[in-house]
Amino acid sequence: MLRPAAVVTSGLRLSVQGAKVLDGVNLRVPVGARLLLVSEPDDAASALLRILVGLLRPSGGSFDLAGVPRSDEADAGWRRRIGYVGGEQGFYPWLSPREILDLAGRLADYDRAERRRRIDAAIEHYRLGPGLDKPVSRGGPPLAQRVALAAAMLTDPEVLLLDDPLRSLDAAERLRLLAVPGRRRTVVLGSRYPASEDGLVDQVALLLNGRLNIHARRAELADRGLPLTLRGIASLAVMQAPAVPRAAGA
Repeated sequence: MLRPAAVVTSGLRLSVQGAKVLDGVNLRVPVGARLLLVSEPDDAASALLRILVGLLRPSGGSFDLAGVPRSDEADAGWRRRIGYVGGEQGFYPWLSPREILDLAGRLADYDRAERRRRIDAAIEHYRLGPGLDKPVSRGGPPLAQRVALAAAMLTDPEVLLLDDPLRSLDAAERLRLLAVPGRRRTVVLGSRYPASEDGLVDQVALLLNGRLNIHARRAELADRGLPLTLRGIASLAVMQAPAVPRAAGA
């Protein structure tokens, strides 16, 4: 984990109606890592991702993604280098998949030829042919979720933030689409069902009561015979916790 960092949070805090959701989170995700982010309570992981993408304002602390300030709206800045798929699709249901992808290309300031090239590739990879020019709502959640990921990946982002994505797809197709290529692409995958992410991640992190409880290699779970579950990750955290020295005379 000594590679250059793609995602860094420093003392990140979030309070909602007086309750602490994030309590001084310090996280460093190396370039090229595929991090599984889980939390207890489970809304903390989603809140962290929403802060990173700019949908929530933190109560305190700071963060950095791919060395790009959130205010950087240059072509090579935020819009092309950061991708996000959340629980709610950020587009109007009456738009067609082609229109949504074209809008994503326009926001990234691609010219018409480049937009067409990228959209054609996305149509093929994400299998968007049926219903391509009809309102996305007609295809239901499976189509909407495919289009959301296709739009997020249209710019080939350096950092991809995923909040429990593609749950309406069958398991095999979901794994195919989430196995995004790119040796230096960093993926942070928030999930309420960690076992379903096996084969997609090489690191795990647990937020427990708003604090970073553990950040470890996925292989460390396997080495100790622990499953890729919330309980397994929490058990690894207990195993790796420093021993508390006994008081003299105890």
